[in-house]
Amino acid sequence: MQVIFDLFNTVFLAPLINLLVFLINTLQYLGIPGALGFSIIILTLLIRLVTWPAISRQLKSAKKMADLKPHMDELKKKHAGDKQAFAKAQMQLYKEHGVNPAAGCLPTLIQFPILIALYQAIFAFFSGPSGLKQINEMLYFPVMKLSSPPDPNFLGINLTYKPAEFVQHGYLLLLIPLLTAVLTFIQSKMIMPKPVKKYPSDLPKEMKEKEKAEDAMSAIQGQMVYMMPVMIGFFSWQFPTGLSVYWNMFTLIGIIQQYLLSGWGGMDGIINRLRGVNGKGGSHGE
Repeated sequence: MQVIFDLFNTVFLAPLINLLVFLINTLQYLGIPGALGFSIIILTLLIRLVTWPAISRQLKSAKKMADLKPHMDELKKKHAGDKQAFAKAQMQLYKEHGVNPAAGCLPTLIQFPILIALYQAIFAFFSGPSGLKQINEMLYFPVMKLSSPPDPNFLGINLTYKPAEFVQHGYLLLLIPLLTAVLTFIQSKMIMPKPVKKYPSDLPKEMKEKEKAEDAMSAIQGQMVYMMPVMIGFFSWQFPTGLSVYWNMFTLIGIIQQYLLSGWGGMDGIINRLRGVNGKGGSHGE
């Protein structure tokens, strides 16, 4: 097990810590205030750019799989009770449309250690003397070593403060977990499939099947779309604000990437309702 930890630190954690310290030292040399906060943002942007192609392939693969759902439903009806025939027809369908079911999993497996290392690298800066010691031990060049933690102030916020400490440090800290939860909700909702369309021409049997699909989708959304933001928001409440800067930037870029590839996705309903409200408001004013 120790060999795995050492390999992880060498391949992932140490390079990220060195890059983060390099960015901090460069920004401090240039006299830019808030070097720690800007370094976290720049590093997060760099990681997102590096993983952009892998995430794009994953999102495209997921979209193709969703687009094939009507065909999959037909195959299930056609081969009901014959699992072997269904599996064969399913693989043929994937082959015809150029879909690789494993394509969506591989990018995630590649990203996962990078994200863990990025989180640990940033967390080390908010772990006091032990974190500073860990950082200095992983630096490639002695000249890069930090004699003290970098200035935690960023745009008027101390990145070491936790929103849970808002009584001591100000009520504005409460906005941070709220923003974190909202961004996480938007990204989670966008990933969800769009609601199943119903048409007047649908037969009663088709209508019932679509209602079942909607019920299943609602169950998934209830568990993931709403629980995930609450969970991440709670973590943001407990952890130093600097970690929320990383998470929110990471999520924001994810939202942009998701939108560029497949639009608002599961957020379509909310966006359309908001546009409808604005439209009604505008016509009312006229």
